Order: sequence, then C-alpha cells, then structure tokens
Amino acid sequence: MSDAAFDSWGRIDCRPRKSMSPDSFETLRGQAGPDSLLPFGNGRSYGDSCHNDAGTLIDSRRRSRIHGFDPGTGIISCDAGVSLHDILVRTIPHRFFLPVTPGTAFVTIAGAVANDVHGKNHHIRGTFGNHVVCLTLLRSSGDVLTCSMQENTDLFRATIGGMGLTGLILSVDLQMLKVPSAHIQQHAIRFDTLDRYFDMAERIDDEHEYAVAWIDQLATGKRMGRGVLLAGDHADASCEFPDMPRAMKLSVPFAPPFNLLNGLTLKAFNEAFFRKEKVQETVTTVKWPGYFYPLDAIGRWNRLYGPKGLYQHQSVYPLENAPEITALLMKTARDAGHASFLTVLKRFGAIQSRGLFSFPRPGFTLTLDFANQGEKTLKLLDALDAIVVAAGGAINPYKDARMSAQVFEKSFPDWRKLEAFRDPAIASNFWKRTALALPK
Repeated sequence: MSDAAFDSWGRIDCRPRKSMSPDSFETLRGQAGPDSLLPFGNGRSYGDSCHNDAGTLIDSRRRSRIHGFDPGTGIISCDAGVSLHDILVRTIPHRFFLPVTPGTAFVTIAGAVANDVHGKNHHIRGTFGNHVVCLTLLRSSGDVLTCSMQENTDLFRATIGGMGLTGLILSVDLQMLKVPSAHIQQHAIRFDTLDRYFDMAERIDDEHEYAVAWIDQLATGKRMGRGVLLAGDHADASCEFPDMPRAMKLSVPFAPPFNLLNGLTLKAFNEAFFRKEKVQETVTTVKWPGYFYPLDAIGRWNRLYGPKGLYQHQSVYPLENAPEITALLMKTARDAGHASFLTVLKRFGAIQSRGLFSFPRPGFTLTLDFANQGEKTLKLLDALDAIVVAAGGAINPYKDARMSAQVFEKSFPDWRKLEAFRDPAIASNFWKRTALALPK
C-alpha cells in the first residue's frame, strides 16, 4: 500500500506509518508492549484518533468479507474491514438500507462502531451503535470475546464509540432497516435567516426521517445564516431509478500547491447552491448516493484543500441557546478570515446511545471545514472550542486533531470510564494528548 493509505482524511500530518495485519495481531497473545498498537479502518477520520505514530496500526481492511445476510431478519454479518458501501450493495436489492449512516459510505463497519457515527436521522434512530446486534472483539491478551447487550455488556458499551481503544473488532452483526426504496423523496426548503431555520427545525424532524441543513457561512448582513434545509424520507416502491448507480469516475489525482476551496471560490459556490433552490419548498425524488453521500462522487476530494490539509470542527450545544451559539461560531470564523466549505447544521434528538463515550446528545450540531492556515487556524479552533464549552457543549473527538486535554475533559467528563476498558496495548495520538495527559 502507498504511504497515503494510512493518512487521516484531514491530511494534516502525512507520513509513512507502520502497519500489521489482523492475523499478525492475533499471534502476539500478550507480547505487545503498552500503548504500541491501534486498529485502523479506512482513514476517514479527520483527526489523529486513527493514528499511533509511536506504534503500529492494525489494518482492518485486510479482513473484509461479508459472511451472510438474512433478508428475513435484516441482519448482516461481516468482517470489521467491510465498508458501508459494500453493505449497501449487498442489501439494497432486498430493500434494506443502513439504519444510520455518516456522510460517506467509504468507512468500515468497525470504524462506524468505534466512532458511533450519527446521521441525518438521529432524532429517529439514534446512533449507529444502537443497531449493532453483537460484535467479536480480540484483546491483545489473545482473548476473543463476543459482546452484545446480553453478553460482556460493559465491554460492548465501551467499544461502541470507544475509538478502537478496547481491542480489535473482528466482526459485526448489524440490524439493517427495511425500506420501500433506497432512494429519497427530498423536500428542499430555502431559508433566508438562521431564525427561520430554528423556527422549523423541530417540526421538520417530526415530519421526516432525515433532515440536514446547509448553511452559507460567509453570508453577512441581512443574508447572514441563509441556507437550505434538505429533509427526506425513503421513496415508495414505484421509484424507477436503478438501485445501484454507476461507480464514481471523478477523482482528484494529487493535492494542488494551494487551497482551491478559498473565500473567493466558496462565495461563488455558496451563491450558486443557494440560488438553485426555489423560494418555495420543492419535492423531488433523488438517488440515494446524492442525498446521503454527495462528496463520495469525487474521489479524494480532501486534496482540494492543498498540501497543508484541513481541519474539521464539529460541536454540539444545548437547544436553548443554539441560535445565538450557531451565529457566534460562524461569525468568529468569518472574523478570523476563514471560509468553511462544508457548513452543516443538524438537530440531535433525545435517543440515548448505548456507548459509554458517544458524541451526540440533545441539542444542535454544527460542522465547519477549514483549510489549514497554520497558527491562524489553530487560534480560531481554540476560540470555537471556548464558545462551545462555555455554552455547555462538547467537541467531537472523532474529528479532532488538536483540542486541548482540558477541552476534552469538559466535553467528556466521564472519560475515565472508557479508560478502564482500554486494552493496555492500544492507544492513539488523540488519546495520548488528551486523556493520558490528564490526572488519573
């Protein structure tokens, strides 16, 4: 594999990294040194939770078989290295879909468990871990454990959202969602202000399976906070689109010498994206890749940010002050001279995750992407952290590459519960600079 095979999606720190196969990990049986290993999925984490640069990565992609799918129960059983895309290819012809999916289908199923990913339907389905029937976990001691809500329950809950720290996930059984069609009947609702979005967010969630808002982070004055809310439900069985669209053909072959997603290009993109939707609500049927995974249509799109990579900042904050906090976060970024290409706003529901260490909680979540401009960007991210923490919110650790140990502890004050289940041979760059830098 190339060196890039083990980069994170943010590409902040690109370098060769040592790896081993799951088979090699199995043979260690208690011989691995402390904090020397870390499971690696498909490198779609934005930060350093997928890296252990002082140790060796266990490449889960080397085991990627689907063992079986039962259309009667909707349960699929597969190796940890199987991608969500491969699961969809297997199950969509039987009218099943992922119960929860992040914004890319190219994550491994074990990565989805370890990050307890959420989607556009958290208000209805909760997080990914809520739909895991069981998993098998290999500890560095050599023990292979079956974990579920009925067996090894505490370890099961620690592994969901546990960032790969509890051991190597070998296989997962997942309960899929029965749907009439994989495609989506989309409701596009253009709004001119943030207040308009917040006025309708709860109602839209009540009426639809999926909901997500794109925000023009660069808009100011009377246009500040404008955007498009994209709600959706699975189309009926009469939908005439082919279930499996053709594979993507576009890809970014290399990182350009400068950031192509800058303020000038993004202003033009934002204007075009906003204007393409009509003032009144429009209802159309769209293919499932376009609704759930629009960026997957372009391979290695993260290279468009140039050689220095990008930071993603995702936060969650309480319902009661969400309008003010959302506006302040976007203004702070604008004032710092940063343009966000992907600015996404969603409402989290009250469904409790099974995981001990899960990011979603009741409130609103805002995601911002920034090209890396060095110290200037780091100062901005610290400022955004401070706003969120002061509001009683949290920063998403699964997408982070630089938050302080103190911000981490304020976001996850119960982190020691996960540390108690951590495999002693496994650690990550993220865990070392946050949790392990704090008093035990």
